[in-house]
Amino acid sequence: MKRSHFFAHLARMKLIQRWPLMRCVSNENISEHSLQVAFVAHALALIKNKKFGGELNPERIALLGMFHDCSEVITGDMPTPIKYFNPAIAEEYKKIELAAEQKLLSMLPEEFHDDYAPLVDSEQINQEDYAIVKQADSLCAYLKCLEELNVGNHEFAKAKANIEHNLQKRSTPEMEYFLATFVDSFNLTLDEIS
Repeated sequence: MKRSHFFAHLARMKLIQRWPLMRCVSNENISEHSLQVAFVAHALALIKNKKFGGELNPERIALLGMFHDCSEVITGDMPTPIKYFNPAIAEEYKKIELAAEQKLLSMLPEEFHDDYAPLVDSEQINQEDYAIVKQADSLCAYLKCLEELNVGNHEFAKAKANIEHNLQKRSTPEMEYFLATFVDSFNLTLDEIS
């Protein structure tokens, strides 16, 4: 039986720090971030289904959230200002991400390749589902900004403004519902939410 390094690589998600160019009061790794994205993506799918006539599979979308940054165990976390500095860099980085996804998939025993490809290979992921994950990803970045700002780290003020602008541009009813219902709690202390 061939040994697989797939899960050993995924276990390294906890070693990849997010926000590498920012001073953080509380560091965040891609493992923690991916779990939060899975929670929020699941909620967005439920909200879309229950409130806005969607027909999504929230459990599948949660899985996509768990795996959405797993290629970063190979590439590292490229800071957003660099990744999207210009269209040529963004296009080349997308190729690097695709190559990393394929490298991860190649580590799996062949009989599991088709099971994981729709979770790891961004070219095989249903785009409607992935749009929910991207909304959740942006919302989680926004929540990180709130957390840092609420403990006095003004380093995140510009990032928060940029993310708010992007959230407004990509606004959906489910995202607006999530923002109105759940986000204010992130501005409260533990005593206030208990």
